[in-house]
Amino acid sequence: MVRLSPLMILPPVAFAALAATFLWGMNREDAGLLPSAMLGREAPAVPATMLPGKTQLTDAMLRQPGVKLVNFWASWCPPCRAEHPTLTALAEQLPVYGIDLKDPEANALSFLTEDGDPFAALATDPRGRAAIDWGVTAPPETFIIDGDGRILYRHAGPLIREDYQNRFLPELEKALSAQD
Repeated sequence: MVRLSPLMILPPVAFAALAATFLWGMNREDAGLLPSAMLGREAPAVPATMLPGKTQLTDAMLRQPGVKLVNFWASWCPPCRAEHPTLTALAEQLPVYGIDLKDPEANALSFLTEDGDPFAALATDPRGRAAIDWGVTAPPETFIIDGDGRILYRHAGPLIREDYQNRFLPELEKALSAQD
């Protein structure tokens, strides 16, 4: 008769437990969603730095009546370039404010000149301090802000294709209908 040591059983049991954990994580509802601790809170302060020739984004603008967007972006960010036409279209419907993240001033201005400037007002975040306060993990990230300056929704990633249609747009429509 063969005797099994308890230590021989430990690796397969540990592997099975790890595999079950991974399987559970992959099958949970909306596994790609990155929750934000900022939801329902007042929007953090915006940086006092700006791009020359552009309107300065201020905290007071975020507390004006109506739904608005705050978009963290950078000229060096390919997904930011991909979502730019969407931001331009959204800017025809509601105020879109931008915070340029860790970007050389000349590059940011060149990008906005070449591709158009959808932002009603801008701020710059050259060291990324405001991004930390807002909970931004990487650009682009877009926040839906209500008329009281509270964050209603955070969208991590570019506003394009199915992600825009299935995740962002329903939240924006919900925010717009709530203001009526």
